Amino acid sequence: MYPGTFDPLTNGHRDIIRRAVKLVDKLVIGVAINEAKGPLFSLEERVDMVLEETEEFRHTAEIEVRPFDNLLMHFAEECTANVIIRGLRAVSDFEYEFQMVAMNQKLNPDIETVFLMADPQHQAVASRLVKEIAKLDGRVEHFVSPSVAKRLKEKL
Repeated sequence: MYPGTFDPLTNGHRDIIRRAVKLVDKLVIGVAINEAKGPLFSLEERVDMVLEETEEFRHTAEIEVRPFDNLLMHFAEECTANVIIRGLRAVSDFEYEFQMVAMNQKLNPDIETVFLMADPQHQAVASRLVKEIAKLDGRVEHFVSPSVAKRLKEKL
């Protein structure tokens, strides 16, 4: 399982998905319902975006895209996942993820967390920054697919 808010889905997310499908037979991509983050795109738009952007990977593994609004470990159990995939960009990501792994191990020691390091060309890419660049009429084509760039432009 690969969870995230995907607001919007970036090239960094796509890179993690591309690499994750090489490791599993089935990948559930969990789109988090997190109104506290104030998403730019609705849940339906984010699910649709992830479905569209992962089409090219479906020949490698089965991909399912599902929204979730509960505890990550509960969602992983609902999906019968035995691995949670997480992407790491920087040391600050590691510190947060390290704490999450410890908590998740207490909740369910049978579900492992696997970290994939971001490709160096995507290490600085964050959805929050992509939205900020787009809002200020900057070019986001280096950070998202053409389809996502179009969605951002239409949304803003």
